[in-house]
Amino acid sequence: MITFITCLALLVAAYFVYGKLLEKICGISVVRKVPSESKFDGVDYVPLPMWKTFLIQLLNIAGLGPIFGAVLGAAYGPVAFVWITLGGIFFGAMHDFLAGVMSLREGGMSLPDIIKQYLGRGMGRFNLVFTVALMVLVGAVFMSQPAELIAKWLPESTSEFNINGFGSTVLWTMGGILVYYIIATLFPVDKIIGRIYPLFGFALVFMALGILGVLLFTGDYTIPELSLKNHIANPERFPIFPTLFLTIACGAISGFHATQSPLMARCLTNENQCRPVFYGAMISESIIALIWAAIAMAFWGDVEGLNGALAANRNNASVLVDMIANQTLGHTIAVVVMFGVVGAAITSGDTAYRSARLMIADALGIEQKTLWKRVAVSLPIFAAGVFIILATDFRTLWSYFAWFNQTLSVFTLWAICIFLVRRRGPVVIAMIPAVFMTYICSCYLFTSAQMLGLSTTLGNILAGVLTLIITLYYIYVFNSEVRNAKTTA
Repeated sequence: MITFITCLALLVAAYFVYGKLLEKICGISVVRKVPSESKFDGVDYVPLPMWKTFLIQLLNIAGLGPIFGAVLGAAYGPVAFVWITLGGIFFGAMHDFLAGVMSLREGGMSLPDIIKQYLGRGMGRFNLVFTVALMVLVGAVFMSQPAELIAKWLPESTSEFNINGFGSTVLWTMGGILVYYIIATLFPVDKIIGRIYPLFGFALVFMALGILGVLLFTGDYTIPELSLKNHIANPERFPIFPTLFLTIACGAISGFHATQSPLMARCLTNENQCRPVFYGAMISESIIALIWAAIAMAFWGDVEGLNGALAANRNNASVLVDMIANQTLGHTIAVVVMFGVVGAAITSGDTAYRSARLMIADALGIEQKTLWKRVAVSLPIFAAGVFIILATDFRTLWSYFAWFNQTLSVFTLWAICIFLVRRRGPVVIAMIPAVFMTYICSCYLFTSAQMLGLSTTLGNILAGVLTLIITLYYIYVFNSEVRNAKTTA
């Protein structure tokens, strides 16, 4: 319990200490014009109250990551607490805050255009394809998984209709979710997202507070104390480095978050809202992940019990989440909890498609105030998402999603470094996370069975060499930026 309480306290304190420091580094100003004022269009550039932008941002970035990812990551043991806490404070929340500020300062610019501006035209073009691919993967993941959860509450269909392992009930449910995604992607942000998200947001917060209350006040559960041991059932196949850092993504750092920040950067009413909306939402997500990791370890007695439960249920985190909710909070409250879980997934899927629409439209210069133009950009994106769901098994889909997600954070972190160099700020706050995540993603690329599948030793060596080359290149770029600044001055 001491480790858990300490990590919880550090996350809360970071919002007031490190978050405030980042505000000073970025020179946050309430008098500077924001995109919702200078580029208002009634569709994507719409001013919203801060409590709404906070809840929308939290739901945009959350998805199933801080719940399912935390439960699966807890199988490694209490080392998961360390990654969630340090990653959330110094990696994820910093990443989300700076990405949000950069977009805000550039008129609500989408992430690929930010990458182009700070890392070069070629990298920007590559990142556009890479990021849109991630958005389609996110939309596919968060269409299939909530559909399977909802289908458990519905009567079983007698039809034998089946595609790629999905029964007819799940397929019909996915169809309903897809219809919602199309509506949410095309309609103005304040008409659907701005009205529905607060309800899901309160359910997500209520869920976390309910589980936290069970942990702190019932005395029924013992949370393991700090240990760096890898408790997972097969530690050779699933080493802490790099697998844990991709398993727990959204609760610590996630490249997907930087694609969502521009959505809310277009809705803020002043720059003072950056810390609560961007840094605060990420800290909140880390707290949610910390709570679910703790209850997952404690519910089955210890980490070994959790691993046994995962093995018995074929690593299906949704089954474990449902068991935890029903047995700790009771069936009635558990329904609210699962409503929050489903809502978190669906509300990440719809904004993933919305982000993809905006990225493509920005890149091609297609204005989005006209409905038929929004439809024209969106239809190929939805078609790609449906094709992926029906053609790919979930385990493979999730593996690629995890790697794409964390690799995108690498691009964003290096762009943040350039942003700080140009502001003559402390580059080290972004460079350490950038180097670390470059190594983690490279290592996974080389060693994972779903990727290149090289031996652990060779994969680690190649990852180290690649990380060194990239780091030296960007140090050269940093020095060039400094020299250019001095010449201009």
